[in-house]
Amino acid sequence: MSSSKHLKSFNDLEQWLNERRVTEVECLVPDLTGVARGKILPREKFTEDRGMRLPASVVAMSVTGEQPSSGPYYDVIDPTERDMQLRPDPATARIVPWVSDPTAQVIHDCFDHSGKLIPYAPRSVLRHVCELYDGLGLQPVVAPELEFYLTARNTDPNTLLHPPIGRSGRAETSRQAYSIDAVNEFDPLFEEIYDCCDKMELNVDTLIHEVGAGQMEINFFHAHPLELADEVFLFKRTVREVALRHDMYATFMAKPIAGEPGSAMHIHQSLVDKATGRNVFSNEDGSPSDMFYHYIGGLQRYIPAAMALVAPYVNSYRRLARHTAAPINIEWGHDNRTVGIRSPIAPPQARRLENRVIGADANPYIAMAMTLACGYLGIVNKIKPKPEMRGDAYLSPYALPRSLGEALDWLRREPDLHHVLGEEFITIYTEIKELEFEEFMKVISPWEREHLLLHV
Repeated sequence: MSSSKHLKSFNDLEQWLNERRVTEVECLVPDLTGVARGKILPREKFTEDRGMRLPASVVAMSVTGEQPSSGPYYDVIDPTERDMQLRPDPATARIVPWVSDPTAQVIHDCFDHSGKLIPYAPRSVLRHVCELYDGLGLQPVVAPELEFYLTARNTDPNTLLHPPIGRSGRAETSRQAYSIDAVNEFDPLFEEIYDCCDKMELNVDTLIHEVGAGQMEINFFHAHPLELADEVFLFKRTVREVALRHDMYATFMAKPIAGEPGSAMHIHQSLVDKATGRNVFSNEDGSPSDMFYHYIGGLQRYIPAAMALVAPYVNSYRRLARHTAAPINIEWGHDNRTVGIRSPIAPPQARRLENRVIGADANPYIAMAMTLACGYLGIVNKIKPKPEMRGDAYLSPYALPRSLGEALDWLRREPDLHHVLGEEFITIYTEIKELEFEEFMKVISPWEREHLLLHV
């Protein structure tokens, strides 16, 4: 049978569906939070409609499903709730491996009535940034590393999370970084995850046990940013589903358990000359190129202002603390895991940079657009980086916003990012995140009751 990754047209997609005798199609669109929205259509209806219509606000909701009632949000979103046209991207078609009837899932792009991409849809934002690189004759290449926690089922949000019970009948009580035996505790779960990934043609590579109790990491092979953002989007959905089938939860919260390390989505990135196929981060003699340093300079200059895009929730900032395997600034260094921007040991043809700032809770489309946008601005503006950090970057001052509210203020004040990512997207995004922040501020935490109730 043909691979979906090479499908170009709707006719190609129809043949692919026929080969697999698909009877239903899950029509998916990622919203700002990375949640899969859409419809499930009978195969005949999918073939007849060649897409679907949804209100334009569907991709622009908060994580609680809310929208602002007034303000700049409605300068971009039509308050009459006009429909957008969603068209399937044939190359994203995958079989849904956990259902009994032959069912496909297909990711859709969002268009307005004139046929233009909806500018605030996450996939549109990433497409636009990739087109900017195309204009320079460059092809971005990325490889994400995605961390997540397995936890025991927890239906009460007021109850603390705990590691799940493995094959031994016991839960982890200590940190088991890189432990093979700790991974083997969940062999049935991971065998099913790998089986699902194989059926879905996901580009996954290595599975390891991370530092935290019940914390895992999956690495992806390098590829085009849009392709890998799609795969991370589908992988998250898959892991959550398989974990439920094994009576546990999988969570991509940035900091789900107090006292344990947070979860990141480190993104390795490099640039290839489209004409020659050469990695432009290296000169012909193997030394780092000016473009390599300018890219670092762009990351250092713009990441602090872009943090709200990759640390998108109030919980995200709990991860970014000293000596917790997460960066607190945007220093850079070779093979230095204390910095925000790391250059791993690699031969010249594989020279790359690893953005270690991004949280696992980030929308993968927005995360990749953000880091590529920062690097792009560094290249076109020829920004020089700070000197390499050769010691412990945790000893340097904080250089990142400490809360979502602060991060939103920084993002609103950075016009260069607005220009590259789109004014409409920045407006919608910041308004939605401001709404979430206001909702959070209405909640009184256990810490406040414990330490303030009788002492202030």
